[in-house]
Amino acid sequence: MAGFTGLLKRYFVSGVLVVVPLILTYIVLKFLFETVDGILQPLIHKLFGYFVPGLGIAITLLLILLTGILTRNYVGARIYKIGERILTKLPIIRPIYSSAKQLLESVTGPSVKSFKEVALVEYPRKGSWVIGFISNHFTIAINEKKINHISVFVPSTPTPISGMVVILPVEDVHPIDMTIEEGIKFLVSGGVAAPDLIKTKKNLKIKRV
Repeated sequence: MAGFTGLLKRYFVSGVLVVVPLILTYIVLKFLFETVDGILQPLIHKLFGYFVPGLGIAITLLLILLTGILTRNYVGARIYKIGERILTKLPIIRPIYSSAKQLLESVTGPSVKSFKEVALVEYPRKGSWVIGFISNHFTIAINEKKINHISVFVPSTPTPISGMVVILPVEDVHPIDMTIEEGIKFLVSGGVAAPDLIKTKKNLKIKRV
């Protein structure tokens, strides 16, 4: 019975890891389709007197494809960098765009700004544990007393590109023996894709004051 339960669990986890990203992709694309359709359909109807079924889907797919093609060549990459430079200089847009881009890069691929380790922290109350990603370490001076702190990004489930940042003393952060990819799978699956044993590491890779 235990063997059957374990097999069923593995199949379920495999299914979750396939279905959840598909659902998230569907939600994002559906939002884009409806937005584009809502903008273009009234214009088409005003000009030609009729609606075009599937116009939002076709235009959105075309825009995504063209964006991918443009950013893959030299000229397109240069235009993209210029546009990005403009966005990062706009007062209101800059913090939102820069933070979102950095977060996506940290979650989806290798980067010098990627998360350092996966860790357990007691949040939002003592005895309640969450998995987060160590993003940085720094010193906070309170009344001239320097204390080592760590910023931990605690993602939401099942979309780990959003969440919140908590700043904790070094001793309250417990790195675990889990890769960044395994941590993301754990969160996306709602905790289903979890190992039988989550083990903390002895050493925390951080500079001390």
